[in-house]
Amino acid sequence: MSVQSYRPKFLLRNGHFNTVYPALFRKQEVPDYIRREIATNDNDFIHVDLLEGGYKKLAVLCHGLEGSSSSQYIVATGGLLHSNGWDIAAVNYRGCSGVINNQLRMYHSGATDDLQLVIDSVIGDYDEIVLIGFSLGGNLCLKYTGENQGKLHSKITRTIAVSVPVDLKAGSINIGKRSNRIYENNFLNTLTEKILEKHKQFPNDIDLSLLKEMKKLYDFDDMYTGPIHGFNNAENYYAQCSSKQFLPLINIPTIIINALDDPFLPKECYPFEVVKANKYLEMMVPKYGGHVGFVERNKKHYWIEKTILQWLQK
Repeated sequence: MSVQSYRPKFLLRNGHFNTVYPALFRKQEVPDYIRREIATNDNDFIHVDLLEGGYKKLAVLCHGLEGSSSSQYIVATGGLLHSNGWDIAAVNYRGCSGVINNQLRMYHSGATDDLQLVIDSVIGDYDEIVLIGFSLGGNLCLKYTGENQGKLHSKITRTIAVSVPVDLKAGSINIGKRSNRIYENNFLNTLTEKILEKHKQFPNDIDLSLLKEMKKLYDFDDMYTGPIHGFNNAENYYAQCSSKQFLPLINIPTIIINALDDPFLPKECYPFEVVKANKYLEMMVPKYGGHVGFVERNKKHYWIEKTILQWLQK
């Protein structure tokens, strides 16, 4: 499916409207997943929700910031792929499955060790595995694919990243713009709730007084995400975990799909030159689509899900 094939109606040519439309109007029914609890080496757990049909191909789906296996884009993508011969493993990062995790550690954009654990646990007898990530999950999948150059399991054949902030610092600064305040506030509200829950578990390790100083997503990463997960601060976290630096190392077919009107993504998140220099990379940049939007009104499946399926069928 070509970029030109996505021609939304007038209102959906606004990146903000295309971004919020699914949250307001899309009502995909969450399927009857089979939940698997994967034990971690640090006495914690990760919940993976499975759609199994006895197929020989598996798609591992990774959600965005504060998402889950119930996010509409995960449900829709998994449903379409499952009806076309793919088993589905929809990952819930630590603390994102509806159950608070055991450890102080939660999740972040570069937690590829947890992704590796998931892959090791679900790989089974499948002939082929693909990684599909959205937003934060896209960064996670690209980083994993690049940093494991030469070490990827041979069954992992392709990676797809949608609406992905490959430059985390630039993306964090961009979402702090006044025009994006509604998104930033929404993220900060749910992240703050999780910090309050963590404080109940680890009162000596979580300083709630910092919340009064928190105005931006950057601040949250600087005060909590970074230090909790072993980084010095937000700058150090972004520097180590941005997938952009790993793109030249990717050596399996990989596609990045970022709409040009995505309100979350600054110019740094459209790595045209890096993609051009790596024969394994492809970039699709529709003029419209917003952030994980790509809405097609009155249709069960949006352009992005159909594009993912078509790319996998090539």
